[in-house]
Amino acid sequence: MLVIWGRDNSVNVQKPLWCLEELGLPYERRDAGGAFGVVDTPAYRKLNPNGLVPTMVEDDGFVLWESNAIVRYLAAKHAPGTLWPIDLRVRAEADRWMDWQNMVYWPAIRPVFWNIVRTPEADRDPAAMEASRLQTIEVTRMLESHLAERAYVAGNEFTMGDIPIGCGVWRWFALPIERPAFPHVERWFDRLAQRPAFRKAVMQPLT
Repeated sequence: MLVIWGRDNSVNVQKPLWCLEELGLPYERRDAGGAFGVVDTPAYRKLNPNGLVPTMVEDDGFVLWESNAIVRYLAAKHAPGTLWPIDLRVRAEADRWMDWQNMVYWPAIRPVFWNIVRTPEADRDPAAMEASRLQTIEVTRMLESHLAERAYVAGNEFTMGDIPIGCGVWRWFALPIERPAFPHVERWFDRLAQRPAFRKAVMQPLT
């Protein structure tokens, strides 16, 4: 059976878990990272020299790490024409927004998320939290503008491109912070929230 190593509260682990749930594929998730440790053991480092999660291991021993790479691989292998768009330009659009989540969105939101969810209150950095909140508002305006004329990030159909951003934006809406209205993002997010796979893999209490 396909194995995903990683704790289920990790934004990066939730990406392949959501993808697998969408595909209806059997898998086993094994705790690793954070309080579970494991990632610094020689056995795990042999699988993933970065010592990060997630790591995917298929039945035949094929190993893949980096969350977006895993989502792309699963979508291409199991869902060409749906999660993995056949049209090259639509697929490029999905790819672009997957990379945007990693390179722009997550670096913006991570400090406020980490301070609120993973840091004792006495140790929090209010200045970093506020800077992160404001930066996330600014980058979310990009997504808001993009979604004004399309239902999903790559067009009018749900694709792999929605998965990484959906995992991140769930955290934005779940954090107890002040944020402006983003009606197009909210409409898109409401569509995601209707998907059973999203609710199962992603929409859980932040920890």
